[in-house]
Amino acid sequence: MADDPNIGVTRRELLKRAGLAGAALTIPASAAPVRAEAGGGATPEGHPAQSVAAARREPLETLTAAESDLLEAVCARIIPSDAMGPGAREARAAHYIDRALGGALASSRQAYSAGFAALDRYSRSSRGAAFTALTERDQDSVLIDVETGAATGFTGSSAAFFAMVRTHTLQGTFGDPYYGGNANFVGWDLIGYPGVRTSVSADDQRLGATLAPNHRSAYDYDMFTKASARGGPAEPGARLPEPGEDPHGH
Repeated sequence: MADDPNIGVTRRELLKRAGLAGAALTIPASAAPVRAEAGGGATPEGHPAQSVAAARREPLETLTAAESDLLEAVCARIIPSDAMGPGAREARAAHYIDRALGGALASSRQAYSAGFAALDRYSRSSRGAAFTALTERDQDSVLIDVETGAATGFTGSSAAFFAMVRTHTLQGTFGDPYYGGNANFVGWDLIGYPGVRTSVSADDQRLGATLAPNHRSAYDYDMFTKASARGGPAEPGARLPEPGEDPHGH
């Protein structure tokens, strides 16, 4: 989370490392961390982060409204919008997480609830205000404490909570849009991933050739459906893959 001149890695390189690891479907827990740049968001320094234009509201599937607001703020600082382009907020990473917590990530629901409560308590006790009311710089400061395990009041280590949210934010930003994140393919465009392809021409395979983004989900291809995986028509009431679940059974 903190700016460190000794790291020697640009934010775009970090995004590419993390995003390309899971552009097709999911991000492994060992993906390289994306470090938010302190004060690097769209708001002028010293103004509360909540003054940024609110993300488009949509029905929640799992989280409460308060939890959703907190998650939106955290995701926005893990992969912030800046001069490079859109971040987790525009990719609707929080929407992906909300949806997944009612399905494939249901086992993490209680960890989110407890973690959100602990994060807000720590923010109020250490910075004097709710997390969503802090400036972006102060939000980054709080999240540095959480990431390093210095934040108190968490069940277990605060670092474990941060790692979980970071991993799911990466999934929601760079995963297949089918699962509810990577809205309008902004995550793939950010890292230069051209999209899912079932075949490429000989010309496309030339050294140095660049594929233009096709903005297609894996589920735009019949071969990636559950029905084709079984080799026959879909059975009545067949279950579609949940967010975060590999439809190919890997």
